[in-house]
Amino acid sequence: MAEYTPGTGKRKTSIAQVRIFQEPGSITVNGKPFEQVFPRILYRQQILRPFEVTGTTSQLRVTVKVKGGGLSGQAGAIRHGIARGLLKLNEAFRKPLRQAGLLTRDARIKERKKYGLKRARKAPQYTKR
Repeated sequence: MAEYTPGTGKRKTSIAQVRIFQEPGSITVNGKPFEQVFPRILYRQQILRPFEVTGTTSQLRVTVKVKGGGLSGQAGAIRHGIARGLLKLNEAFRKPLRQAGLLTRDARIKERKKYGLKRARKAPQYTKR
């Protein structure tokens, strides 16, 4: 089996384990082509962004195992994992990836519900009389 460079990405409640192989190929997510898993063009563009920034489009083969969350969180986790894997592959990619904001982990997660409230911040309706 070929050598690979690993990368782990996280977004919301999604975790993506990325393996980057130094051979031309496509991106597979959970054993399926990523076009099949992510039908929306927005998510596909998000996943391909690290390759566009580093100029390595279609030069590398990527396999991804992703779990948790929805499609948006999974796409963000894959993007983060690919960026971190590319950084391990070549340290010269650090500056362009950092400038594009691809190495920063998006820490926004769902806020917990508080007691006495309907949701995290929504309070019950106030009645004066």
